[in-house]
Amino acid sequence: MAVIELYSSQDLPRLSRAVSQVVHDGGIVAVPTETYYGLAVNPFNEQAVDRLLHLKGRTDGKPILVLIGQRAQLSLLVQDVSSVATFLIDAFWPGPLTIVFAANSSLPHNLTAGTGTVAVRLSSCPPLVELLAVTGPLTGTSANRAGGLPAQEANQVKETLGQDVDLIIDTGSTPGGLPSTVVDARETVRLIREGAVTRQMLQNVLQTGGISLMQ
Repeated sequence: MAVIELYSSQDLPRLSRAVSQVVHDGGIVAVPTETYYGLAVNPFNEQAVDRLLHLKGRTDGKPILVLIGQRAQLSLLVQDVSSVATFLIDAFWPGPLTIVFAANSSLPHNLTAGTGTVAVRLSSCPPLVELLAVTGPLTGTSANRAGGLPAQEANQVKETLGQDVDLIIDTGSTPGGLPSTVVDARETVRLIREGAVTRQMLQNVLQTGGISLMQ
């Protein structure tokens, strides 16, 4: 059964150690994000990713989202950052824009779903950023089983996933709302999923750089 730990910035060193230990051992931690609670495992641990996929019941063949707390952590995950990706990063990170990159060859096959790509977001959730600065990149897929509603409360996570999650970091209710927008920015910019960052917002920013948004 999952243990719930209340978050406080004063207790950050202990909480960071606890999260680091769980993910180092292949466990699953529920963490707050700028929208809903997410499920965090070590993205470089194939067995941990397998455990996450089993918990989620995911069979969609899509890469798993990875969260970072600092731009410098991006180099651990991706082969390169295109000029259009850099433009989007400067405009929207930290924030609810998930960007698809060519994946670093060190990432496990089940994280990328064999696509050779990885989806990454620099979070704008302060408690999560503080944790990620210590732990390094972690997965951030929503804390629910496939087809279920995402959780905004730590107790919701415990009620639905408590038998399968090892630790829950409780920051109270998360904002909810639209999920992050997902774009592929390997060469051009292609909108995969419209969310908190609207198509119009993307177009407005890209136009200033003379960049087109592909359908």
